[in-house]
Parts: sequence; C-alpha cells; structure tokens
Amino acid sequence: MTNPVTARSRRVTHDPPIVGRLVCSFPPHLSTVSAASRVVRRLRYGTRTGVGYKPTRVLYRRMYSRAQVERALRTPSLLFREANRLYHRRLNRRAYNTAGVDVFAEDWDTLVLLDACRYDMFSGQSELAGRLESRRSRGSSTQEFLRGNVQDRTLHDTVYVTANPQLYWHRDWLNASFHAVEHVWMEDGWDERYGTVLPETTTARALEAAETYPNKRYLVHYMQPHYPFLTDADESFAVDHSFLDPDEAGFWNRVMTGELGADPDEVWRAYQSTLDRTLPHVERLLEGLDGKSVVSADHGNMVGERARPFPIREWGHPRGIYTDQLVEVPWLVVDGDRRTIVSEAPAETRAEVADEVVTDRLEQLGYA
Repeated sequence: MTNPVTARSRRVTHDPPIVGRLVCSFPPHLSTVSAASRVVRRLRYGTRTGVGYKPTRVLYRRMYSRAQVERALRTPSLLFREANRLYHRRLNRRAYNTAGVDVFAEDWDTLVLLDACRYDMFSGQSELAGRLESRRSRGSSTQEFLRGNVQDRTLHDTVYVTANPQLYWHRDWLNASFHAVEHVWMEDGWDERYGTVLPETTTARALEAAETYPNKRYLVHYMQPHYPFLTDADESFAVDHSFLDPDEAGFWNRVMTGELGADPDEVWRAYQSTLDRTLPHVERLLEGLDGKSVVSADHGNMVGERARPFPIREWGHPRGIYTDQLVEVPWLVVDGDRRTIVSEAPAETRAEVADEVVTDRLEQLGYA
C-alpha cells in the first residue's frame, strides 16, 4: 500500500519556525500572526467559560503550567498543535469527539480494537473475512477514546482484555465498572525485547478469558499497530532507523519537535509491517470465538500529514485533534451464531502493580 503522505511529497522535512509559512489555509479575515497571538493569550489566561467571560489566571493555572507555556513558545509546532486542539475541541467545551460513535451502543459480541489503526491502512492490507465499514471514533488517543466510551459507566456484561495500560493508569477518574478486566500488559504479558505486548500474547489471553467468562461481551484491545513497531526479525535498531528504538521515550513528540528525524516512507513501512504481523493473530482470535465480532480501532495515527486549521506537519495521535487520519477507524463486521450475554456483578479480578511499572510501560509505548 502506498503511503498517502508521500503521494504528495517524497520526503517530509520539519518546517522552519516561520509563522508566515502557515497563512495559506486561514480564512481571509484571519491572519496567522493574529491567530497565533490569540493562542498565546489563551495559553496565558485560559479559555471562554460562558457568556460574558473574563480571562482569569485561575483558569491558566488549571490548564497549562508555566513550563508548558514556555515550551510551546519555544517550539512553534507545539504552539500550533495546541491551537488546532482548541479548534477541534471547541475551546475545550468538549472533552472528546462528540461526533464519534458510542461503541457499546453498537451490536456486537466481541469488539477487537487495534490500537492506532487507520481506516485507510486497514482497508488496504486486511484480508480478514467480513463486511468492512468505517466509523468515527470518540477519541484521537486511547485516553480520549476511554473517556468518551467508558467513563462512569457500568458495563457488567463486558470483559475487557487489554494490552494497553491506559485504563489502569486513569482508573480513578475514568471510574468504569466492567465485569472483569484482564491487564495483559502486567507481569508475564509484557515483552521486554520489543517493549510492548505481542499480538499473539493478547490473542492467547483473550481466548483464556472467553473460557473463563463464556456469557459476556469481549472487548479485546491489541497494542498494535501502535508504536513500538514490530518489524522483520532481521531489522536492526540501527542509528539510521532510530525511530524504531523502543528504548527512546516520547517518540512522536521528538519527531514533532524535530529532535528526531523520520522519513515518512520508513515510518509507514514499519507501521504496515506491524499491522501485517498482527492480523494473523486477530484471525486466530475470531476463529476461536462464537458470536458477532467487529474489528475496529480506538483511534488512528498521523504520519506527517498536515493538520487543520493550522497546517503543521502532525505526527502520532495527539488527543483533541479530529482529522480523518486520527478518528476514521475500520469497522469490520464478522457475523456468527450469537451467544447469550448475561450481565453480572464484577468478578474478583483486581490486580495492582507499582506506579513505576506503569510509567515504564507507558514510556516504552511512546506516551512519555
């Protein structure tokens, strides 16, 4: 599959911090400089809070630290990313993409989530049997997806099998109640070499959960094709492929700020390779389960495409930005004989791990 980014440009380089470069996509009445000044003002004084609002330093303290403001001013790409976020979130009046689908209101017995899987990539690579549709996600990040779909909800008919630590890390404010949660990323589920949970591990744990809880809906969350990428066995983490190094924290932000160079062709190939590595294990899961299954994603990913309305090159999956690359996700429907779903009180499956372990896992997954 051809990388849609390089169909327009063979190589993406980081735009120099020249504000005038960004004027091309703005409405005629809005200059880039004035728009940027409004972002700075909002970074300093907060956002609108109703009719007749007055900027207050209290709101500023809640939203941004001084260090965050200073960093944004030093790095124009981050400043304009925040401007785009304010645009998409309607000046922070919505906490997630309210135009997205409530996945628990959809009809399925098993919902498979491929973390950071774009619709266009899935449609070009997947050979899984089924009827392919698309949906708009409620989030452009896992945290935002969870906020929009599970926060403060009682889901006692559902078992969540997850390779992603985000639910655990944000469990207090998400306040979601499942029948059971299987945290695959804990202990022996984690692969130290690759710095992630391998797809075959997620499949095995999901099939075990299906035997333990035979009359529940299953939400199975694979970590792939999310970074760190799974490449061919002979692919080394050499200097010229440093974007593949799972030991480097904050991968996408380092690309975004220019600290780490990345050719979009190389990133796209690694991204594709990771999905190819994952799909056979998803197929094995589907073959091992009865009922109606859906294969989807929590969000997508950007690989150097331009965001909007400020047309900066965007990388990764920053929350609060709802471009097609970030919120259009696959929805592959696989029909089967339906199983009886029963809602019951939560099972005793509470597991705990030290905060240091969680933060280490998140860093290896590129979140730091």
